[in-house]
Amino acid sequence: MSKPKKKFADTTVGKLLFGAASIANPALGNVLKGVTSPKEAIAAIGKSDASSDDKIKLQQLIYEQQNKEMESITSRWQADSASDSWLSKNVRPLVLVWCIVIFSLAGLLDSVDSIPFHIGETWNDTFEKVMMAVVLAYFGGRSGEKVTSIFKK
Repeated sequence: MSKPKKKFADTTVGKLLFGAASIANPALGNVLKGVTSPKEAIAAIGKSDASSDDKIKLQQLIYEQQNKEMESITSRWQADSASDSWLSKNVRPLVLVWCIVIFSLAGLLDSVDSIPFHIGETWNDTFEKVMMAVVLAYFGGRSGEKVTSIFKK
């Protein structure tokens, strides 16, 4: 059984945005009550009947917060790469390899009829999300590190 998705208004960014929106324009605060993601929040703000200035300010606030989160993740990964510890330098590739091996092994075992092994729907969905997150984080992070090093030269 998967947990229900947390509403955007219940997240830290959502609370910050909801508070700012409610103060700036109470109508915008009401618009943001049911959204579950930053993308939905931006769309809801764009569709609202608030002034253009209020819409732009709130959408910029969302983008700025998302950029800060991404920068903090990147800085942690850069600190791990600069560390003298073998484990901190190799944790991302090891997690990627582990996930690929486990996912492949589970898929093979599930596909052989003579082996009584079956991946449930909940686990299948979970494996898919974990694999997607790990692969995107690893290759996206590596690409970001390479682009950053090129611009620093």
